[in-house]
Amino acid sequence: MKKTFALLFLALLVASALQAQSKKQKRKRDKDKIENKYGLHLENSEVFSKSFTGFALFDAEQQQMLYEYNADKYFTPASNTKILTFYTCLRTLGDSIPALRYQRQGDLMVFWGTGDPSFLNPHLQQNSLVFDFLKNIKEQLYFSAANFRDQRYGDGWMWGDYSYSYQAEKSPFPVYSNVAHFRLNDTTRNVEVQPPFLKNYLRQDTAQRYGDYIGRVEFDNQFTLNSSIPNGRDTEWHVPYRYTPGFVAEILTDTLKRPVHVIEGKLMPPADAGLIYSLAADSLYRLMMQESDNFIAEQLLLVCSGLKFGSMNSAKMIDFSLTNYLDDLPDKPQWVDGSGLSRYNLFTPRTLVALLNKIYQTVPRSRLFNIFPAGGVSGTLQYNYRNGNAPYVFAKTGTLRNNHCLSGYLLTKKGKLLIFSFMHNNFMSGASAMRKEMEKILRGVYEEN
Repeated sequence: MKKTFALLFLALLVASALQAQSKKQKRKRDKDKIENKYGLHLENSEVFSKSFTGFALFDAEQQQMLYEYNADKYFTPASNTKILTFYTCLRTLGDSIPALRYQRQGDLMVFWGTGDPSFLNPHLQQNSLVFDFLKNIKEQLYFSAANFRDQRYGDGWMWGDYSYSYQAEKSPFPVYSNVAHFRLNDTTRNVEVQPPFLKNYLRQDTAQRYGDYIGRVEFDNQFTLNSSIPNGRDTEWHVPYRYTPGFVAEILTDTLKRPVHVIEGKLMPPADAGLIYSLAADSLYRLMMQESDNFIAEQLLLVCSGLKFGSMNSAKMIDFSLTNYLDDLPDKPQWVDGSGLSRYNLFTPRTLVALLNKIYQTVPRSRLFNIFPAGGVSGTLQYNYRNGNAPYVFAKTGTLRNNHCLSGYLLTKKGKLLIFSFMHNNFMSGASAMRKEMEKILRGVYEEN
């Protein structure tokens, strides 16, 4: 009896092993079939062999994963982080962006920012609602920053990059995108400044101590102009200014041509505070996704936080989104900022594909493809993935030194929609070689499907 049982148990083990081996062989055959069909021999790529590469390819119509290569491994996503910010905005915001909260108190009007980055932003078409409201209100203007419960920079940002426009400070009421814009007039050789108020903070440096032509020390708004800018060099510079409520009140006073004061302390907007809206949300989403605008991404996350909690804090909003919007992703993201400037962010390719699928099921295709960069047509993909007037890649780029990612949608020659995420970390060369190799592979997917 015992011998019979042992033989039966052994037979079951052998059958189980054979079945497992059969499944493994089938997976290998399926993988080889997909690789051959789409030319996805990633492990044979000499370019990718110099990096840590991950890839996931998903059929949006069949709702089926087609191919995975290190798809469950974590990568630094860079600006692919903005895909999470975009989805959080879709779930939190309406068609228009909240711009300003206000309350009248006798002959005073107190106003609070919402984090809206559009006010006098030179990269966005303006509507005059907020400007006209502040300009023409009869009461005295008082600005409160009490509802801003965040830091100027996100975790893991490079503090030494304070003078670069891609790292403007986060704030409750941005003005001119929190950046000083300088332009050298080729005829007069004078430097023009936006906002004009900052002309008072610009001086020449005859000692030429700065490597850049326009410099600023970290915690001061004294800008320094290199006195001998050679002809034929860049004539525009964009340098973040140091944000304080008092400094912004000075800019507003000069811009609105009326006094703007600051209320110190913890005066929060009451529940019945008035609310003014500014631009259509999609106009900001396009700038964030197509031009990879870090400032827009960070500020939109603050706008979401203000709506959810009454105060602005990026980490609090990220935690809420992970718990309530993104709790069904294959691998939990390590997500720390809105823009992807931080190297603390870590996502897997299959998680980005799953999120892009959620977005695709939420947003009509025409709207979605108008927001994402289109290959050969718009944004950061304008000079890549060209296909005449019929773009086939609609995807978000993400680039930091030694890291390059691309995640989005691919419309094949036969009209099938695929979702993909390509992630590369830890390569020593520039991103150009990665882009070319990715384009060759994605073009093959487009042609063969």
